[in-house]
Amino acid sequence: MALRLKTKLSLGLGFLFVVIVAFGTMGIYYINRLGNDAEMILKNNHESLVYANNMLKSLDMVMRDSASLNSFEKNLEKQETNITEPGEREATNELRKNFEELKANPKDPSNYEQIRTSIQQINDLNQQAILRKNNVARQTAEDAKLWLTIIFTLLMLIAFSFIYNLPGVISNPIRSLSEGISAIANKDYQMRIRLEQNDEFGDLANAFNVMAEKLDEYEHSNIAQIKFEKSRIEAIINQMKDGIIGLDDKKHILFLNEISEKLLGLKESEIVGQYAADIAIKNDLMRTLLQDVNGKSELKIYADNKESYFSKEIIDVITNGQVIGQVIVLRNITFFRELNEAKTNFIATVSHELKTPISSIKMSAQLLEDERVGKLGAEQKELITGIHEDAERLLKITGELLNMAQVETGNIQLKLQATQPSTIIDEALQAVLVQAEQKEISFKKSESNGLPLVNIDAEKTAWVLINFLTNAIKYSMEESTIELGAISKEKEVEFYVQDHGLGIDEKYLPKIFDRYYKVPGTLDRAGTGLGLAISKEFIEAQGGTIKAESKIGEGSRFSFTLKSV
Repeated sequence: MALRLKTKLSLGLGFLFVVIVAFGTMGIYYINRLGNDAEMILKNNHESLVYANNMLKSLDMVMRDSASLNSFEKNLEKQETNITEPGEREATNELRKNFEELKANPKDPSNYEQIRTSIQQINDLNQQAILRKNNVARQTAEDAKLWLTIIFTLLMLIAFSFIYNLPGVISNPIRSLSEGISAIANKDYQMRIRLEQNDEFGDLANAFNVMAEKLDEYEHSNIAQIKFEKSRIEAIINQMKDGIIGLDDKKHILFLNEISEKLLGLKESEIVGQYAADIAIKNDLMRTLLQDVNGKSELKIYADNKESYFSKEIIDVITNGQVIGQVIVLRNITFFRELNEAKTNFIATVSHELKTPISSIKMSAQLLEDERVGKLGAEQKELITGIHEDAERLLKITGELLNMAQVETGNIQLKLQATQPSTIIDEALQAVLVQAEQKEISFKKSESNGLPLVNIDAEKTAWVLINFLTNAIKYSMEESTIELGAISKEKEVEFYVQDHGLGIDEKYLPKIFDRYYKVPGTLDRAGTGLGLAISKEFIEAQGGTIKAESKIGEGSRFSFTLKSV
């Protein structure tokens, strides 16, 4: 049964632990034995030798000093309590017997020789014991040296084996795994790791091989299709006449097509992968493209040796509800702008040229109505009336077209001056009185004399209010009432016209100020659909806002707000 890596390490380290414990235990045991042997020598035999030497000294002085008997007595008593060796007790008893005889007659030296003999016997017994115990201690030290050397050698061999083998056991599989991961990172999905181990490293190698096999299958099954799709997309993007710039979710540049390269003056190979904001530091166009992250805008760029116009659109790339990048599209609208300018110039020219003959027709019709020229019959008067109405309608249309041409070319000329709101309201009301009388429509005007002045172009502002009133009269019922006036707000004045006519469906209100837009189902066939669009441009040019509110069957409320002085 194969051992796991954890088990191998546990067994090896456990064995080392056991050997170290055994080495330490044996060392402590032998050290204690040596200590005990030395202690026995010092405590027992050496003390007996000291007592014997002291008694010999005291014996030599007995003849000169009787007090030496007391010293002899004390050392003999100590010796009697320190008998440790075989035969030492008999020698000590013999010494006691002879000493007692000496005490009885200190001046008699006849038994000195027996006393010396007993003391010498005690000395000999303890010296022999010291030699014997010293040999035992030496043998203990030799045994300790032998066993400790054996254990130390064993530990050295095991440690060397661990030092030699353990790094390889761990590092070799790791090195193989590292080489395999590097190969996978370089898309070498043929790489396999061969580890003949049934441990954790073996499991990891098997898992790696399974992963590499799956990646290899995926690579071979999809790489050709992916490459084809990538090449096809790149070809389509490069053939487009629009500039295309791709960014990832971190705003790093992914790709540019050829048009973008020309517009930016940069090569795709030089900036792919770079942070777009870093490019923008040195490139004005890139800086402009990054300023508005949402929506559309129009840019004027020098391209194709002339000033060209591009519409910028930023499209979010969304996957699974998450934005993973953006595509900036620069559409060349120079051709359409040129067409639009040509259309505007044509309309302005035609409208301007039409105003003079139409005015002449209107003047001629007025002369025909003068009886001094000649009396007209009923049918003739009816024809003259038709001529008047058609001329008025044509003059209105040409006037609106001229105003729109002025708006489209951006040449709105404003003559701003501080004006009373009541002046604008009265002027507009006076202009539509005749038209209102024809339908017996009355006006309810709010009090506006106490309102602050507004800094406006009076002519264009009155034109807007007249346009509101004209529409209100057109779509109001006969004998109805139209409300108009002005309201003071915070540093602003709101002008409004409220009718109670048919009303407008709310779904059409967002487009009501678009050029040429007509609400579906209206009875007006002669209008151009420009009046409200021109009104919006006139008001916004003066820094104001315009809005429409309406409900079907309840009428409409048109208003605009301008800043007060």
